[in-house]
Amino acid sequence: MKNTALTKVHEALGAKMVPFAGYNMPVSYEGVNAEHETVRNGVGVFDVSHMGEFLVSGPTAIHLLQWVCSNDISKIKVGGAQYNCLPNETGGIVDDLIVYRVKEDQYLLVVNASNIEKDWNWISSQNEEKSYNADLKNISEGYSLLAIQGPKAIEAMQSLTDVDLSAIKFYTFEVAPFAGIDHVIISATGYTGSGGFEIYCKNEEVEQLWNNVFKAGANWGIKPIGLAARDTLRLEMGYCLYGNDIDDTTSPLEAGLGWVTKFSKDFVNSTSLKAQKEAGVTRKLVGFELDGKGIPRQGYDIVDNDGNSIGIVTSGTMGPSVNKGIGMGYVDIAFAKAANQINIQIRKKVVPATVVKTPFFKK
Repeated sequence: MKNTALTKVHEALGAKMVPFAGYNMPVSYEGVNAEHETVRNGVGVFDVSHMGEFLVSGPTAIHLLQWVCSNDISKIKVGGAQYNCLPNETGGIVDDLIVYRVKEDQYLLVVNASNIEKDWNWISSQNEEKSYNADLKNISEGYSLLAIQGPKAIEAMQSLTDVDLSAIKFYTFEVAPFAGIDHVIISATGYTGSGGFEIYCKNEEVEQLWNNVFKAGANWGIKPIGLAARDTLRLEMGYCLYGNDIDDTTSPLEAGLGWVTKFSKDFVNSTSLKAQKEAGVTRKLVGFELDGKGIPRQGYDIVDNDGNSIGIVTSGTMGPSVNKGIGMGYVDIAFAKAANQINIQIRKKVVPATVVKTPFFKK
């Protein structure tokens, strides 16, 4: 089990620690609902240093990334970021990721912790097979990542930098001094839907960063937040979680990721995915709200009114901000339209639900 550079800090704060993606991670401090509301209404800090980071550099870096990524890398300007997925050769997804353009010919890829080795092997093999010869570096072990999230993040953090944080637009970033540390990536990205920043620094700098962030945010009620609240926050936004809602068997088109699947270029398995788009998918990832009491969980069956199986729940929870049972799951295409009635098999009970457009939480 690996530790992040802040593990001892979390333990000293009384965090409940759990194994996650091979790391010893804080799942909660004071409880998921309280932490969830802190991020929705104020500002909270997640240690997400378990995420992976790869640097892809050189004149052919863009060609490699255009091939392995479904989205159009040429649209990213220096200082910009882009949500993406890595399609596999069999119609599924190797991983979803964020691609940052750091320099004209250098990109930072941020990948899911559980997929670091798999993604590295996949991108490296494509680089070799297609003879792109881009320069690849796996810098995951040396870097830490804090997500400072919530509507008060800008005002709470502004004293730590000369950069105007309000000017950093969604999915753009600055490399600048922050919290007394030079060359920090300040990125207006995040997985909560409540605004804020993701801050990348070296492992040896992150404890100083953490301490200064909490000092600066004290007047705004800043608190540490665990992975349990990260999950409820992202689910209320309808954001996919790799391993739950997308995986090696789910097509980006089935998962509603057609918006990051650009057929203006060739990429891994693009011919088959284009044919799937033209023919139409047979199942689709949808959001749903329970009409009755209960909490939907991953793996529960979705059934029609006659009890026939029409799909499966991939993520589910009691949404703290929406105060109802919500979830996502794949259903047969005939049931995928908003307002359609479906049922969730919660143990021996069948609970009616309604298909809804995400996000569940609307500001």
